[in-house]
Amino acid sequence: MDAVLERPEEGLELKVSESDTDVRPSRKEAEAAVLTLLRWAGDDPTREGLLDTPKRVVNAYEEFFAGYKEDPVEVLMRTFEEVEGYDDMVVLRDIRVESHCEHHMVPIIGKAHIAYMPDGKVVGISKLARVIDIFARRLQTQETMTAQIADAIEKALKPKGVAIVLDAAHQCMTTRGVKKPDVYTITRQFRGCFREPDMERRFWDLVRG
Repeated sequence: MDAVLERPEEGLELKVSESDTDVRPSRKEAEAAVLTLLRWAGDDPTREGLLDTPKRVVNAYEEFFAGYKEDPVEVLMRTFEEVEGYDDMVVLRDIRVESHCEHHMVPIIGKAHIAYMPDGKVVGISKLARVIDIFARRLQTQETMTAQIADAIEKALKPKGVAIVLDAAHQCMTTRGVKKPDVYTITRQFRGCFREPDMERRFWDLVRG
């Protein structure tokens, strides 16, 4: 059975079969799609500067969207219980975030601040940054990505609380459409003990240095 996406005002009809959604296109098909876009843009894909562009774009997309191949919860599963009585929050601030908007497939660039309150076990700090990268390397909205990061940490670590703040610029807003530079979107999730005013204040004090 086919699923039909139709926009009569634009004369656009897209049919996608159920089997198509389960089969990943080949690299050759992906390169052919880039070739089509080059022609649509009005350029000549046979000129010297564009000869290898389809291959380069597919290689870049493979890197940009590598997060689909990784399980963030699995990354967080290796934990340590020898914490020598440590009973306060763990905070990472100013983690660079590079993602892509699912609406226009253009970059989202910013930073993340993340914290959790351990409940008997901790995880390697690099794993927290890696989880952010896993979700960032997928087509996203910032709101969804913020919630997904918090969900993964809660599921894997079962902490007393988790806090995540994303602060990012969206090129779908800065370089096209309304074209408003220097606008940043801030999204946040405060869960568990971080919903308490004192804990939230302490989190912000640490993030601001």
